[in-house]
Amino acid sequence: MTTAPVITGIGVIAPTGLGAEAHWSATLSGTRAIDTIRRFESGYYPVRVAGEARNFVATGNVPGRLIPQTDHWTHMALVATDMALADAGVDPSALPEYEMGVVTASSAGGVEFGQREIQELWSKGPRHVGAYQSIAWFYAATTGQISIRYGMRGPCGVVVAEQAGALESLAQARRVLEDGARLVVSGGTEAPFSPYGLTCQISNGLMSTQGDPALAYRPFDTGANGYVAGEGGAILIVEDAASARARGAEKVYGVIAGHAATFDPAPATGRPPALRRAVELALAEAGLAPGDVDVVFADAAGTPELDRAEAEVIAAVFGAHGVPVTAPKTMTGRLYAGGPSLDVATALLAMRDSVLPPTVGVAELVPDYEIDLVRDEPRPCRVRSALIIARGYGGFNAALVLRAPNSTATGGDR
Repeated sequence: MTTAPVITGIGVIAPTGLGAEAHWSATLSGTRAIDTIRRFESGYYPVRVAGEARNFVATGNVPGRLIPQTDHWTHMALVATDMALADAGVDPSALPEYEMGVVTASSAGGVEFGQREIQELWSKGPRHVGAYQSIAWFYAATTGQISIRYGMRGPCGVVVAEQAGALESLAQARRVLEDGARLVVSGGTEAPFSPYGLTCQISNGLMSTQGDPALAYRPFDTGANGYVAGEGGAILIVEDAASARARGAEKVYGVIAGHAATFDPAPATGRPPALRRAVELALAEAGLAPGDVDVVFADAAGTPELDRAEAEVIAAVFGAHGVPVTAPKTMTGRLYAGGPSLDVATALLAMRDSVLPPTVGVAELVPDYEIDLVRDEPRPCRVRSALIIARGYGGFNAALVLRAPNSTATGGDR
């Protein structure tokens, strides 16, 4: 490592609230933001609940000319970027334009925009399809719009790895900093709710069909029956540590200390899944032993098979009940590419305030899952290092290690 990548700004748009502090307050209160879908009539679908960011409105928060040109997912990212830059105290116009980059993650792209334009095509013909359909649905649209809006002309890109994507975007941001950039806007948001978008998601067979919002998403529970989707995410400002100091950054939330990504082999090969290897490689790069980790933010897939696989990896690496494990996404649903960046933001706030956010809704932990799940109530804990785990549909695995700023202490006195 030639740089020490630090996170200096957080912007959150989530079902739990708009802004990092609103989200954090709701999370510590255990506020469950999963409810019946209201964006469209969902009664005809087997999946009827979701985590919607109902307080978010683009009008008045996104430049008027951009609203009809871009999807809801991009609207959320633009507002979250405004928040993150303000939180970091960054004025993009004061920095060299080619030393600022943008790397975001996306899972589905602009599905709501795309559905609207496809309906126009089917019902009225090609002359009624807007020109912006060619770019608004595309995975890289958010990266492009952020780059244009803030004059960030350095390295830009997008990572598509479903739920694992946001951790990958942060790893790519780190590489961009190593190559000489000063600052990277990174993370991800997601807006997966439209009839077309929901139909695509249902096809994976992993979503909960439970109509009661309180019972729909219960990872690691004996009643686990699938996951609930959510919208929103977090945008993070990642900077070279020396550059952040030079510009007088007022705060550093944490350091990106380690990362690894693996891909599961095809089932027919007989080779083992690769999640454990991702975790171990990320810890090794961070220079941490398992006992040095203060908390694990779980992927929490919500299906028995995937939950068991993750619980077994955590117990194998950290020992039975060896580390606190939490899944605050039980309050929001799984936000796809926005989920891991929201976990990173939540982990950084846990470091700041020395408290672990709870996992809600787990009534009965599967007896042989040897994990110390933080349930229902926040847990006081000095957090100097955190591991975030993310898995994407199709075999993606990612693990990211965060360390508190100026922390050299190891775990063991939680």
